[in-house]
Amino acid sequence: MRADGISSKEKIKELVEGKLPWEDVKKLITLPKKDKDRFRKYVEILQARVPWKDRILLRISEHLYIVSKGKGQRVVKCDCGQEFGDCRVNWKFNARVRVRRTREEMREVISMDEGIPNPDIVEMREFYCPGCYALLAVEVVPIGYPPLFEMMPDIDAFYREWLGTPLDDEQPSEWFCDKTSELTAQWGKEG
Repeated sequence: MRADGISSKEKIKELVEGKLPWEDVKKLITLPKKDKDRFRKYVEILQARVPWKDRILLRISEHLYIVSKGKGQRVVKCDCGQEFGDCRVNWKFNARVRVRRTREEMREVISMDEGIPNPDIVEMREFYCPGCYALLAVEVVPIGYPPLFEMMPDIDAFYREWLGTPLDDEQPSEWFCDKTSELTAQWGKEG
């Protein structure tokens, strides 16, 4: 199969849907030269799968995206349309959380006893969308550890330097910074 056929929009759609045969997946990811419009095709496919019109800038997990709401607003949004707020704030603070603290609770999701972490030192957190209750993330961390902020991409640099298409609201010093502490400080003032 020629490179242009394997990286067609149809093949990328099959990849996103988990329907692309493994042999084609290997061909697609090992192309010696990637096609310049692959990311654009990928985002078009993602955009067609969601019920909302906000522009997807980047997919950050199976169900979550960083989207542009226009007027300098970038938020984290779920497939279902649930918004988790500013993309510079850890979205997990706006999710539903289930914490598993005992071996029995962890055994409900881990089938091998050898795989169950020690509940005396760690807890298992499951983060769910409050809109559709999709499981968004799981973390196993020391008890009391703050939620992990797994994704702080430099979107402006990605679009400008890698894609060659700078965003209209580009402000690298403003967008590429963690603002989670501002949210938690606000909570301290309210309490």
